[in-house]
Amino acid sequence: MGAPDRPYDVAIIGAGVVGCAVFREFVLAGLRTVLIEKDADVINGASKANSALLHTGFDAAPGSLEAGLVRDGYARYRAIREQLGLSLLETGAVLAAWSDAELAALPEIIGRAHQNGVTDVRAASVQDILKMEPHLAGDLKGGVLVPGEGVIDPWSAPIAYALQGLANGGRVLRSTEVRAGSLADGIWTLASDNGDIRARIVVNCAGNFGDLVEAIARTSPFEMRPRKGQFVVLDKSASRFLNAILLPVPNERTKGVVVARTAFGNLLVGPTAEERRERDYPTTEAAVIEALLMQGSRMIPALSHEPITTTYAGLRPATQFKDYQIEAVPDRNWISVAGIRSTGLTGALGIAAYVAGLYAERFGPIEVIADPKWVSMPNLTEGLERPWMQPGRSEIVCHCEMVTRSEIEAALCGDLPARSVGGLRRRTRAMMGRCQGFYCTRRTMELAKDRLPDLVQQLGGRQ
Repeated sequence: MGAPDRPYDVAIIGAGVVGCAVFREFVLAGLRTVLIEKDADVINGASKANSALLHTGFDAAPGSLEAGLVRDGYARYRAIREQLGLSLLETGAVLAAWSDAELAALPEIIGRAHQNGVTDVRAASVQDILKMEPHLAGDLKGGVLVPGEGVIDPWSAPIAYALQGLANGGRVLRSTEVRAGSLADGIWTLASDNGDIRARIVVNCAGNFGDLVEAIARTSPFEMRPRKGQFVVLDKSASRFLNAILLPVPNERTKGVVVARTAFGNLLVGPTAEERRERDYPTTEAAVIEALLMQGSRMIPALSHEPITTTYAGLRPATQFKDYQIEAVPDRNWISVAGIRSTGLTGALGIAAYVAGLYAERFGPIEVIADPKWVSMPNLTEGLERPWMQPGRSEIVCHCEMVTRSEIEAALCGDLPARSVGGLRRRTRAMMGRCQGFYCTRRTMELAKDRLPDLVQQLGGRQ
């Protein structure tokens, strides 16, 4: 890939949920923008593994950057989700106290929520909670209701942001790792394994690799300290035992283990919070998964009899600081976006608007596109119509998740086609059900072979 005749206005390194949202924001701001991702597909790092919750930000540190941007991101998601065809399961949440010490912490949690502008958060008695959630263990001490919390499809959202950026003139480069860079005469030249990329401003959205990318511009003021979270996904039958999101009383280190329905009809238990040095390829551990199952069953006893669909782990891009690390560096034509941790899915659109504001303040005016093009994502969630329900549908390839041939074919085409096994799974739900691809992988390979030979090669070792 040769350098373009003129440099981009903005180059964004890292195509996780935050990078995709920032890409969308800058493109809609009328700037010539490129999104650069080292992996074969977008959202293939920290963003591929999360709890898929839309947070109100009720429990963030009042006055922190995170609190403000999560609140703003929450509002922005709700404002545009229907135009982009994005889901929202409005479950609300119950923050449950299981000990006297946790019960004593509830007034402070309510006070913090009200400071953060989430004024509908309120205390609830044991009787009221058990009326809402009759399957909870009977030794519940009390709790707090958070009506605004919800569940979303965590993958369609960032893909939609990237697609809207593409539809309005942006560019996405995948399988393109930035290895070095130099700034001369106000222009960055980023050296990648696919050639040089020139841009006036660089935005670092590199997630768990943020401090390594930051070193291209300056001595990094933050250190990435990835925090591993392991999850258990229970069978769809388990979802009947819970209506709202079940939240724990948080502590200084972690928000704790959540139990929640997913947008795809399963029940999720997790995450853990484990300090790790590795930056990618997190693994699950049998003892930790067993402990999660015990914890979930402790709160909802009926879960002890429910089968597991799958387990997974993610690495949250934490730093040594508790708050987001977002900063413009004018003398280096650089903007740092780091330390986003577990609230990035909700905060992404708020973060993107904040970063665009830093650009306008430090690097020059922006002119927002007056009438942008919109894209609409296909529905993958339960509760709304999906292609398998429609008359004249194509064959069902994945019977666990009811994924049709037309959905798989569509995911392999278009402006941002799947380029990895994970990318195809996240765009369709194929191979994500009870059998984990045992029955549908071969047919998926047949559909992919002419459009994406590399994907077939990746799948070739699976039965």
